[in-house]
Amino acid sequence: MLFGLNRTTDEQSLMAFLRLFSADRLTRELVPRMSEEEIHQVVDLLTQVMRNHLSGDEYHRLFLGEEHHHH
Repeated sequence: MLFGLNRTTDEQSLMAFLRLFSADRLTRELVPRMSEEEIHQVVDLLTQVMRNHLSGDEYHRLFLGEEHHHH
């Protein structure tokens, strides 16, 4: 992973970073050590990024894995 070189490398590095960060082995150890404030900060940041860049249908399909979203 390398950040700051160029946009393409940043995007690829971020995807690799997020895959590693979300691995069960790491999250089982890391999450219980986080404060309530840290948990809320991470959730708030990721939720805001999704709100900024995904439609409601994309959110339900890509994040929640719902094939058919009904309002």
